[in-house]
Amino acid sequence: MEETIAALNPRFEERGAFSIAGLSERYNHSEIAGIPAQWQRFVPHIGKIPGQVGWTTYGVCHNFDGAGNFDYICGVEVSGDSPVPEGLMQLSVDAQKYAVFTHRDHISQIGKTWDAIYNSWPKMSGHALVQAPQFESYGPDFNPRAGTGVVEIWIPIGR
Repeated sequence: MEETIAALNPRFEERGAFSIAGLSERYNHSEIAGIPAQWQRFVPHIGKIPGQVGWTTYGVCHNFDGAGNFDYICGVEVSGDSPVPEGLMQLSVDAQKYAVFTHRDHISQIGKTWDAIYNSWPKMSGHALVQAPQFESYGPDFNPRAGTGVVEIWIPIGR
């Protein structure tokens, strides 16, 4: 729990527009158990997607409907005009200001960090959240087999 509380001290960043290519599924906030299996289906594509930029992977939540449903893409950044392999989709993310939170616990605990961000941080911080894609960023020190390493959670906020 201490790590979750520590995660509520974000840094703030402006990020330019970028594109993600990956595997997309529709979820409800109360039914997200399929996300790990979605990642397992996506992993074989990493390094084989035309125009892939770097090795950071992303879990992007977008297309919220107000009833708790959203689309989740596990993917990689790609150059904007790259062809997308069959079975994958591409999402363009507009330039945005973000609060960037750090999750250091085991990946199985990431839901607690998301809950703390949404249930506590906006009231504590005075920042307004905006309706835009939000994402998890899995950098080079994240070990997907062990479920350990740093995961950044990028939450869009008003400028």
